[in-house]
Amino acid sequence: MDAVTPPVTVARQGKVGVIAIEFAPVNALSKAVRQGLLDAVRALEADPDVAALVISGGPGRFIAGADIREMSQPPDAPFLPDVVAAIDACAKPVVAAIAGAALGGGCEIALACDLRLGGPKALMGLTETRLGLIPGAGGTQRLPRLVGVAQAIALICEGRVLKAGDALALGLLDEVVEGDLLAEAIARAPGVTKRRLSELPVPAGDDGAEAAIARARKGAKGVPAIDEAIRVIRAVGEAEFATGLALERAAFLALRESAEAKALRHLFFAEREAGKVPGLESVAPRPLEAVAVIGAGTMGAGIAVALADAGFSVTLVERDGVAAAAGLQRVADLYARQVKSGRLTDAQGVERRARVTPTADWASLAAADLVVEAAFEDLAVKADIFRRLDAVAKPGAVLATNTSYLDLDTIAAVTSRPQDVVGLHFFAPANVMKLLEVVRPALAAPDVIATALALAKKMGKQPVVAGNCDGFIGNRIYALYRRHAEVLVEDGASPQEVDAALEAYGFAMGIFAVSDMSGLDIAYAMRKRRAAARDPAERYVAIADRLVEQGRLGRKTGAGWYAYDAVGDKSADPVVEALIAESRAEKAIVPRSFTPEQIQRRLLAVMANEGAKALAEGIALRASDIDLAFVHGYGFPRTRGGPMWAADQMGLRAVVTEVEAAHAAGGAGSEPAPLLLALARDGRSFADWRKA
Repeated sequence: MDAVTPPVTVARQGKVGVIAIEFAPVNALSKAVRQGLLDAVRALEADPDVAALVISGGPGRFIAGADIREMSQPPDAPFLPDVVAAIDACAKPVVAAIAGAALGGGCEIALACDLRLGGPKALMGLTETRLGLIPGAGGTQRLPRLVGVAQAIALICEGRVLKAGDALALGLLDEVVEGDLLAEAIARAPGVTKRRLSELPVPAGDDGAEAAIARARKGAKGVPAIDEAIRVIRAVGEAEFATGLALERAAFLALRESAEAKALRHLFFAEREAGKVPGLESVAPRPLEAVAVIGAGTMGAGIAVALADAGFSVTLVERDGVAAAAGLQRVADLYARQVKSGRLTDAQGVERRARVTPTADWASLAAADLVVEAAFEDLAVKADIFRRLDAVAKPGAVLATNTSYLDLDTIAAVTSRPQDVVGLHFFAPANVMKLLEVVRPALAAPDVIATALALAKKMGKQPVVAGNCDGFIGNRIYALYRRHAEVLVEDGASPQEVDAALEAYGFAMGIFAVSDMSGLDIAYAMRKRRAAARDPAERYVAIADRLVEQGRLGRKTGAGWYAYDAVGDKSADPVVEALIAESRAEKAIVPRSFTPEQIQRRLLAVMANEGAKALAEGIALRASDIDLAFVHGYGFPRTRGGPMWAADQMGLRAVVTEVEAAHAAGGAGSEPAPLLLALARDGRSFADWRKA
């Protein structure tokens, strides 16, 4: 049997010792890699025939950061600071040959080297704050000595990743090599002068530090690591290097055990797991080149922009020339905003806008490999579109609907090719929101689902695969969440109190403010559609209906759950208070008060309970998919990990108690889920549950 190749190997090239890391897929800093690096540096430093060292991650790679799986395990030596310290202390020059990602701990290793050479595809960044941490192996102390305190705060707190040219301009890279990077590093290494960043003074006159701190705190979004990063980076000008390292390490270790960091690690793994769908392991996606969108309203234009941003040429189809031209103007307006904000250059905006071609000619759909329908949320409208589409689309084309609630099997059944139909539920604004719910009709071909997942990846979206039911994963659970928020209001809380409790929990906006922003008529139409099938034992709160029937549709009409002034600022409205009081009086409800914690626990519990039902029915593949849907599509705070993760942290027995209270208040449809009851009884969690 062949010996297993170690993840770190050493070779001699003349007087240069080459340390090569080969630990697929991204050279993560596992224990074996750390040990291999430490042993290699010590051995080469002791070798009298070696004059210099080169660290290489191989073609297209360097070190993409820590092995995140190890962060939930007991610490195991050697620790990354030991490896970085050995590189820093090495008496011989050390050159980093960075052909790919040098992120997190990989960037810290590069910063300990004396010369950093990058390839054209090099990436550099200290991204630990994305996981609720700070750099823990000297990054907060070396980076400010290289680029200044202001830049270090910006780079670390934003978790920014720099391309090769930007890293060179800032000084993180000493040179970008267009040719053979490793050969150049080996050739240069013997002549390199030792330059330890740990010995450099902090650049003087760093006037932008306070502004960088203000920006970082504004964007912190409840991540404690941001304030800790600022505190530790600022210490670089006040303490010796060793003291700064000790401050950094203590903060890193404390943050690693924080609830926020654990939640963010959960989401890190959830994002990588979501695309793994049983039965699709060896299924190849269909090729996609030409794509089309039917419907050029707000959602259709956003989808067209998202597709164009991904490099596709997009045919945008409308009912007539006037509507098609209006759709193209919406696309142009979206690009104009991106140019104005600095996210795109003028040239990029023009180029991407040119990828979208408006038309009223349905015959143009015959060339499309993918057609996305984005028409009004009405089953009859969508069924008619799919009948027409069936007659014109070429064989093998993927036919997708952007429906939010409607039955995909019914839509697919009007075609002669239900195997080609899939749901692609984008979230508004479609060119910005990361979530893409991939809804799987009963007869969808496996390669159609694989194509949808490949499309999501190309568009930079986070896919979550959902089964077909009313509202799928996200809107199904959200409808219960909203209904129980309205029950709380009818029972005594004000809309402002509910929203304030949710914002204190970490949501950017409370549910009533979000409803006003989205438009109250959308949920109103959904409730009317469901009215005939509603269980009479379900408690129905009619306050939102009465708001709509008075013409209060939210921000777009200047009034909804709140009143809005000319600049869009909201305030409590006596009209709403009167409607709430009237509704309570009709049901003889004596209003009672709720604490913010009671509101938070009630709404979290009903979300998790409905999620448990979706899991048991196979609508969601795993609890973490539900968490991703709510974090990326509904504003659930990342530092809470999503509703299912948060329910686990609350304790499922406590969740059951809260769900029983919600059921007593809300009636039919809010019963405790059998899966929730079973997990709570057995002392298990959603995180360790897998559907048989």
